Amino acid sequence: MCGMEVRLLRSFLALAEEQHFGRAAERLHIAQPALSQQLKRLEREVGAELVERSTRSVRLTEAGRLLQTRAAEIVGAVDRTAADLELMAQGRAGRVRLGFVGTATYDVLPRVARRVRDDLPDLDLDVRGELLGPALLDALRAGELDLAVLRPGGPAPADLVVRHLRTEPLLAVLPTGHRLADAEALELADLAGEPLVTHPSGHRSAARSTMQPLVLTAFREAGLNPQLVEVGETGTLVAFVAAGLGVGLVPASVRALRLDGVAYVPLAGDPVTAPLALAHRPEPGAAVERVAEVVRRVTTGPD
Repeated sequence: MCGMEVRLLRSFLALAEEQHFGRAAERLHIAQPALSQQLKRLEREVGAELVERSTRSVRLTEAGRLLQTRAAEIVGAVDRTAADLELMAQGRAGRVRLGFVGTATYDVLPRVARRVRDDLPDLDLDVRGELLGPALLDALRAGELDLAVLRPGGPAPADLVVRHLRTEPLLAVLPTGHRLADAEALELADLAGEPLVTHPSGHRSAARSTMQPLVLTAFREAGLNPQLVEVGETGTLVAFVAAGLGVGLVPASVRALRLDGVAYVPLAGDPVTAPLALAHRPEPGAAVERVAEVVRRVTTGPD
């Protein structure tokens, strides 16, 4: 019984459904004597008669009816497993864990998730947002994430693959009641004396934002040394600005976070920009490559 072949079960199921040796053999594309031999072999393996034979038709015995039910379950499971394995080999099934830096959470994350759902419906995508860049890199190294969309800062890590996606201009985010909220553009010098709401500097590497040094450099090059209000998440940063606790500087994609009480204003002159990149461990699997391609399409071209 343990060595029963799936091929024999398929032949038996065809016979059980057709209830006729000739029609079942034709359906299986084999000769009728070969089907008879397969049935005899299966009956020897299970130790019971499975059909009552007559010149015109075939009737299942009680053992045959039980085997028909169980064989359908077994063959169905084998077929589903084979299909799932083929999808996995093509990168169209499996589980991919994808993390996003906070400034990409509100724009890139939902568009990537929708595209994966449409293009790769059999793939299980686990998305996590509002993470800091160093924490994303640590999660990749620990095997807790497969892909990360982040803002690179400093030298590229030697143990990970980091690929540039796009560069975004930074925008000022202001309370709607601010004197410059309706401006077409502003100079950073116009924000002199304003508290600056930023991502954290952090003493631990995983709690440090790669955005804060970029933002502070832009302010200091404009001759400003603002009072800092540090927050852990981009959503909190924008909420603090809406509450009138300061102003901020964020990548253009953060405009997707449409929170009441804030205005996004472009910067005049040469734009201050922030890169966006995709990181993963070397030699990712087929499913990870598929999702990485979706991320590249969403972030570098029309979606």
